[in-house]
Amino acid sequence: MLGHTNYGEAEVRLLRVTRGSDDHDIVDLTVSVALAGAFDASYLTGDNTNILPTDTQKNTVYAFAREGTGSPETFGLRLAQHFVDSQPSIYRARLSLVERPWTRVGGHSFVRAEGGVRTAAVTYDGAHAWVVAGVADLVLLTSSGPEFTGYVTDRYTTPLPTADRVPTADRAADRVFAASVDAQWRYSISTADPARWHHMHERARRALATAFGDTSSHSPQQTLHAMGQAVLDAVPEAAEVRLSLSHKPHALVDLAPFGLDNPGAVYHAADRPYGQVEGAVLREGAPPAGLAWSIHPGV
Repeated sequence: MLGHTNYGEAEVRLLRVTRGSDDHDIVDLTVSVALAGAFDASYLTGDNTNILPTDTQKNTVYAFAREGTGSPETFGLRLAQHFVDSQPSIYRARLSLVERPWTRVGGHSFVRAEGGVRTAAVTYDGAHAWVVAGVADLVLLTSSGPEFTGYVTDRYTTPLPTADRVPTADRAADRVFAASVDAQWRYSISTADPARWHHMHERARRALATAFGDTSSHSPQQTLHAMGQAVLDAVPEAAEVRLSLSHKPHALVDLAPFGLDNPGAVYHAADRPYGQVEGAVLREGAPPAGLAWSIHPGV
């Protein structure tokens, strides 16, 4: 038997330029389309009667961008509704979007901005829409504060608890905690004007960064929960937050062989191996996820 299927055009790259009289604005998007529908015959016998070619999907993305994109959430909703409402064979569309930020440095000049990329995923089934926004690869670092003590130790344990490593009054002074954060928050609303999507996203992103730095944390898990709670506090429209924190290790370098101390000044920054913590924070009484958190990519 044929199981779950979907198909579509992945990673359509586009740059939308809005040319004002003096200043230009740009939007840098990558759009992926995944469609589910009455496609069994194509898989089983090669009958493509109901198949909308992926090249057509790509061209549709470009054509819709000609009229403007707005927020990623708005653009994704427009495209998802078009694919489902215009094709009887398609009963569900999922649009995944990644927006790379640019900062204007002149009227017509830009520099790639740091601070992670904006993401959105929109699912539409002809009657209902689900919107998930997010940020990916948001790299955060705090040079003091977080501790890590009281954990299980056995014969293979090498790190000492934070308090045992720092012979000063500030027991956490030497702990650099850095992480690459991927976060997604599911909205309890399915439509909003483009400016509102932008505003909600900025509030959520700012809440993530602030909570990461301000939380007096004793574990990465505690930091993750505080970040999720901060998003729910800052964005009443968010029903659930899912986070993944990939720890970026920073180890204090031993300078004793050179006759030097190292009072929390010099670290070795490694990229792997690294610890990873994942979790979700839900608003009590929030509406169910529907298809927003599908386990199947694109559906």
